[in-house]
Amino acid sequence: MISLIICSRTSTLPESFDENIRNTIGSEYELILIDNSQSQYSIFEAYNLGIQKSKGDILCFIHDDIRFHTIDWGKKLLFIFRSDKQIGLVGIAGAKIKGTVTSGWWDCPDRYRVINIIQHTKLGKLENWNVGWENNNLQEVVAIDGVFMSISKDDNFQFSKKFRGFHNYDLDISFKTRQKRKKIVVTNEILLEHFSEGVVDDKWIASTFKIHNYYNRLLPMQVGNKVSKEEFEKIDFDNFQKMIYLSFVHKNLDLAFKIWFKFFLKCPMHTYNNYFWKEYIKLIYRCWR
Repeated sequence: MISLIICSRTSTLPESFDENIRNTIGSEYELILIDNSQSQYSIFEAYNLGIQKSKGDILCFIHDDIRFHTIDWGKKLLFIFRSDKQIGLVGIAGAKIKGTVTSGWWDCPDRYRVINIIQHTKLGKLENWNVGWENNNLQEVVAIDGVFMSISKDDNFQFSKKFRGFHNYDLDISFKTRQKRKKIVVTNEILLEHFSEGVVDDKWIASTFKIHNYYNRLLPMQVGNKVSKEEFEKIDFDNFQKMIYLSFVHKNLDLAFKIWFKFFLKCPMHTYNNYFWKEYIKLIYRCWR
């Protein structure tokens, strides 16, 4: 049986949501709704509570703003787990590499992303993101997106109790899967529609910084073709600049300094350090005015 676990911002789900699952899953399931309408749980706590309540042998963590388009997707999911006992985590979007610098799973060149989803964007567009499959319905990755994540209950996964909030639970479970030396895969045989995009704010950046510090010994990670040290360094530098820029945008001086200081310890003579301090002082001046 598949246990569907949802951390919801409402105490009930629309009938259309239940109906969509009933009409598409094609296998025995239970729906476990963790009512988080009062924000009493972090998403890590909510998902762990769902694991405790679950009766299924396959656990599936999904958002409450999705619609499945694939008929019998539950059967396809069960087949994936049964086809390879080394598979520990299944998703629908992920990346084949993960650098060392604070960043999202998607912060890598397009050729390393593997995605199959119908996504509503902040600009009101509906886009079909389908990339990276290389004539194969199943691709191994190192990290997945949290909109759809499935694990085997027998693997005894728990989300970390060290983190709070509502960000990076997907990186957490991805890193834990890698620690257990299990495979992470994404499939293009399960298609869903996602009605919202994630929020990249200073809370997300702070959470991402914390989780990268905690799992730093695992990084960098990659599967498939060998990524050169030089390419990893370029990806890390691009992400470093991006996170500094976003920290400045959100006027979070403390976070910007923490991210920069890790870079400084690694590259104390880099010319970017001068640029950072110029922008940092400008921001201090603007904040004090």
